[in-house]
Amino acid sequence: MSIVQQTGAAGFLACYDALKDALPGDPAMRAKAAAAFRSAGLPGGSSARRSEAWKYTSLRPVAETGFMTPVASALHVDLSASTAGFSRFAAKPEFGSLPRPDRDPMVALNTMLAEDGAILRVPAGVDAGIVRIDSHGNGSHAFHPRHSIHLEPGATLIVLETATGDGGYLHNAVTEISIAAGAHLTHIRLQDESPDAFHFATIYADVAESGTYDGFSLVLGGRIARTEIHAFLTGKNAIAHLNGVQLLAGTQHADFSSIVRHAAPHCTSRQTVKNVLNGRSRGVFQGRIEVARHAQKTDGYQMNQALLLSPDAEIDSKPELEIFADDVKCSHGATVGELDAEQLFYLRSRGVPENEARAMLVRAFLTEALDLVTNDSIRAILGEKIDAWWERQAA
Repeated sequence: MSIVQQTGAAGFLACYDALKDALPGDPAMRAKAAAAFRSAGLPGGSSARRSEAWKYTSLRPVAETGFMTPVASALHVDLSASTAGFSRFAAKPEFGSLPRPDRDPMVALNTMLAEDGAILRVPAGVDAGIVRIDSHGNGSHAFHPRHSIHLEPGATLIVLETATGDGGYLHNAVTEISIAAGAHLTHIRLQDESPDAFHFATIYADVAESGTYDGFSLVLGGRIARTEIHAFLTGKNAIAHLNGVQLLAGTQHADFSSIVRHAAPHCTSRQTVKNVLNGRSRGVFQGRIEVARHAQKTDGYQMNQALLLSPDAEIDSKPELEIFADDVKCSHGATVGELDAEQLFYLRSRGVPENEARAMLVRAFLTEALDLVTNDSIRAILGEKIDAWWERQAA
């Protein structure tokens, strides 16, 4: 049975009140999340407090839409033969300790209404291969997947997470990731939602000594989308890569926000986020590197670049550094521009058709980011999606 919600925060709260006795997991945690959501409201909604983290992204369109919930989301997981420790949130609900519903209203919304999700635990020393987590939204439903990924010492895993759908639905996912000493997680996200959908993904990753979180997000779909990543480098020599590409057109709005907390010495973080914006689309990048006083020998790098294909496209970029240690190497930067007229003329003068020349320059702009995906088969999938996006722009 589906429940048609009222609009705005009141609608989600009414849904929670109707379903709370049937939802899996700790009811006390859900009640605390509901109280936090009731206080905060949707970012940008009429009842919301002003939030610097959501300065560039308003959820007023979400607040003005009524969704149907619950929905048995089309969540599908493909496991390699060696993978052990897979379960579903619906059967073994785990809210985890990293997500903070008291600080983030979208995490609070997920915590009070989550019904299902993937739980992956990889034993020590095991190479679990590639795992796919696919979700498909539909109609005007709202669903809130709750995922958790835990790698024990020395474990290795590649996760390919895809999001697609049809209609004006809401997909609001929260993922907790724990990477133990010497473990390595490659986390690739392909967001290709319906153009009328709303997509929000909040990721928390804790990386222990000599562990690696290697993340990459390709953002293509959604009316409004936001990727928010919190990476905690808590062990010596921990590594975090938070890379991505946002390709937007029409009136799409996509926000890529990240916080990397260097809480141990000799840790490394790298972030390269590229945006290609067409039509009246708007991209947002907010990246923050925090270095604790005792996190000496930190090496942090952050770069955001935007290519505007239309005079009506817009990018808001806010890279930040907060450093309390005195022996660090940290840098950040941002660039905004359009296709180079001289390069375009050079290709045209040698007989390359204009659309093909523009495609070559766009792809060259994205190469640096796409090459950061080291798995050949997954990089090929992402490349095909990028090519298909460009063909739609050139049509």
